[in-house]
This record gives sequence, structure tokens and C-alpha cells, in this order.
Amino acid sequence: YDYDIDIVELEIPEDHIHMVVRSEPKMSPSQIMQVIKSISAREFFKLYPDIKRRYFWGGKLWTQSYFVETIGNATEDTIRKYVQNQLIELDKKEVHGSQLGLF
Repeated sequence: YDYDIDIVELEIPEDHIHMVVRSEPKMSPSQIMQVIKSISAREFFKLYPDIKRRYFWGGKLWTQSYFVETIGNATEDTIRKYVQNQLIELDKKEVHGSQLGLF
């Protein structure tokens, strides 16, 4: 089934995902997220069945939460650059952050 959802930009920091998605206006943001989470979980568990059995007893890869922002006052290019720079920003924080030592 073709949902007419295009993932235009994707960046995966340590514990979440940033993406720019383009879709038909007939789908709500919550429907788009439901489709993306459903298909990606199904494909992940198909590729890694042992991980599903070992760590995901209930079969849920994603939490119910998500944040959606539509492109209103910003251009698509601005949003895409923001997503592209997420790992760079994460690396900067790690370099300047301090880690507690054991001793």
C-alpha cells in the first residue's frame, strides 16, 4: 500500500529521531506518525527477530509519544538544515560536557 509519505530528511541522535516528512494533506500528522512507526517496527523486527524475542516481549518498539511541527513560518530548507545538524550539535555537547569519574 502506498501511503504517499516521503521522508525528506532523517537524522538519528542517540535516543530519538528527527525527520522532515512530506505527505498529502489528506493525512493528519498523527496518522503519518502511526504509519511510520508501524512500518518501521515491522521491518526492524523482521530484520532482527532475536532482538524482538529477547528485549521486546510486548512487541512494541516505539513509545506512544512524538512531537510534530508543521513548516509554517520557516522554509523547508531551514528545517532540513536543522535536522541535518542534529548530530553535529550532539557532538558539540559531548565535547564540552563533563563525565563523572568513578574514582
